[in-house]
Formats: sequence, structure tokens, C-alpha cells
Amino acid sequence: MADVLTALGLMSGTSLDGIDAAILKTDGETVVERGPSLFTPYGREMKVFIRRAVKAAIEGRDSAADIAKASGEVTQAHAKAVEALLSAAGMRRSQIDIVGFHGQTILHRPARDRQSAGRSWQIGDGAALAAELGIDVVADFLAADIAAGGEGAPLAPIYHLALVRQLDREGSVVVLNLGGVANAAYFPTDAEEEDILAFDCGPGNGLLDEWMELRTGKPMDEDGALARTGRVHSGVLRSMLASPYFARNPPKSLDRYDFKLDPVLTLSAADGAATLTAFAAASVRASERFFPAPPALWIVCGGGRRNAALMEALSKALTGAVVPAERVGWRGDDLEAECFAYLAVRTLNKRPITFPQTTRAPRPLGGGVFYRCARTPAPA
Repeated sequence: MADVLTALGLMSGTSLDGIDAAILKTDGETVVERGPSLFTPYGREMKVFIRRAVKAAIEGRDSAADIAKASGEVTQAHAKAVEALLSAAGMRRSQIDIVGFHGQTILHRPARDRQSAGRSWQIGDGAALAAELGIDVVADFLAADIAAGGEGAPLAPIYHLALVRQLDREGSVVVLNLGGVANAAYFPTDAEEEDILAFDCGPGNGLLDEWMELRTGKPMDEDGALARTGRVHSGVLRSMLASPYFARNPPKSLDRYDFKLDPVLTLSAADGAATLTAFAAASVRASERFFPAPPALWIVCGGGRRNAALMEALSKALTGAVVPAERVGWRGDDLEAECFAYLAVRTLNKRPITFPQTTRAPRPLGGGVFYRCARTPAPA
């Protein structure tokens, strides 16, 4: 049996809200203990840095100064997030065995066929983070999968399997993450690693958050309040659901910017919010056709679970019960950060993190690059 390590996971998603940090004790197979966690929001300036980097990456300006600037700022922000969590938890750096660092995605373009090369770009410097913290770091989790022809995402299903195995349940379960992009992982009863089916369903919160910022200046439709006052435009909804993405067989993954606001630009703020909320729910509903059997339970994590209008739309649209992660004893805000703590330990133990039915990898693949710290951890 592998040793139980104390790992600290870091995740900053495509919603650009900030950095989730969480501590986990694990052997890379089972979850022994979930430790303290902390969210550090991105400031306005940081969001500007990242958006400039995203624009440069999409435009193919790989050597742009905007990308280098954002990468350095992201690394420093993550170092500060680690220090903040350890301080709040009353822990020393020397108590952390490994840090799992996802980085900030600025481009995700997986291969669409075996003849083309995919790319997924997460900025942030794992070596610099290890040197800054004096703690070993595992980063670059997607690189091996992308290089082998996989989609590179989602990466969380193997962690979700560890959690699902601890539930007292009957029937199949889907773990639905509603972040900037929505992804689903299906687990049949008594699921093993090879039984997981996972893929990105659709835009999640991304489009709705973008719409709110554009039309109201707010970062999100808090509790779905604006959507509740609007009307769903069925014609616009049908046109958005006509995207070829929804007909593609999984595994498949999306970039945060694959879907655009163009179809709703002529709508009022409230009608746009209502239509985009309906679109998010309908895109998840469209994913059900790919599951081997109707799920008995949907466990929803990510920020979208706090949007009551979206949760109601999902409950009406989906087969099976729809519950937030907290209902089954999970920490819905911390799952992705916990995941990268878990994946870091799996990487150290040379265990696979992606699979043919989660990322279209040709076989179960390890992932993550190990960066040894350059100095002895200083006491905190």
C-alpha cells in the first residue's frame, strides 16, 4: 500500500473568479481526510492580465508579452494563495508533502481526429512555484494526454470515483461540475476505473457570466434572480442547441470560448439570462443520451449549484434526483482543488489519471510533471 501524503491542491478555473486551495490526505487511491481549504479571489487587474493572455493565445501570438506577464502573475498569485491557506490553517510549509498546481487555462483546442494535433495551454510556472514555496510541485497535468491524442480534459473523474466509492448508494451516479464549462462523469454501480464515462456537456456558467458582465456589470446572475424575471426564447435556444458539438460522441471537451453570445445579443438582459440558463440546462440534458443507463442521482458541484434557477431547470430536465454536492457530504467549492492534490499524489505513485473513456486517451495514462523545490522549506 502506498504511503498517505499530505497534498495541497490548487485550481483556478475558466470562470476567472480566483484560486481554490485545499489540503487532502490521500494515498492516491482513497481519500483519507479532507483538510482545510481557502478561496482567494482574483482582483480586477489579474482578470485583465489573464484575458489579454487568452486573447493573444486565441490569436496565435504565442510569444506575446501579455502571456509572459500573465504567467508570472498567475504563479505569484498561487504562491500567495498557498501561504494564505497555510496561515489560516495554522500549518507550516514543511507539513505539505506535495503541491498539485493546475495553472490557468488560456487555450484548449483538443485534437478533433487522429490526424490532427491538439493543444491545451495552462500558464503558470511549476518550477518557479516550487522554488518560491520550498515545496515540491506537480504541474502540467494535461500535457501527456494531449501528446498521446487525448482531449486533455476532464481530469477530475478519477477523483470523483474515489469519492463515489465512499457513498452509500444504489444505482448509477453522475457527478456534474458546473464551472465555466459543464462536465459530467458517469459511474455505474460498483464502478471501476475502466467504467468511468466523462465529457464536457456544454457552456456551464461561462456564457451566462459573460452575459451578466456585458449587460449588467455584475460577475454572475446571483441565485438566478435575473433569469427568473425573463422569458426563454425557444427559437434562439433551438439554434444554440443545433451546434454539432452536442451530436459528437464522447469523450469530448470544450474550450471556455467555443460558444458565443451572438444568438442572444438582441435580447433584453433578463431574457438573455433566462435563455442562457435554459441553454446550460438543455446542454446537460443532451448529454444523457450518451450514458449506458439513466442515472439515479446527479451530484452537482461547482459555482452553478448556487444558481437556484439553473438547479430548478436541471431538476425539470434530467432523469434522476439532482442534488448539490453538500447533500452527500462533499465540499462543492473545493472538489477541483482537492482533485489536483489527489492527482499530484497519483503522479508520484505512477498511477494513471486519464483513461480512454474520459479523455479519449489511447490507454490509461499517467500525467503531471514533477518539479523539485530548490531549497529547504522555510518555517511559516
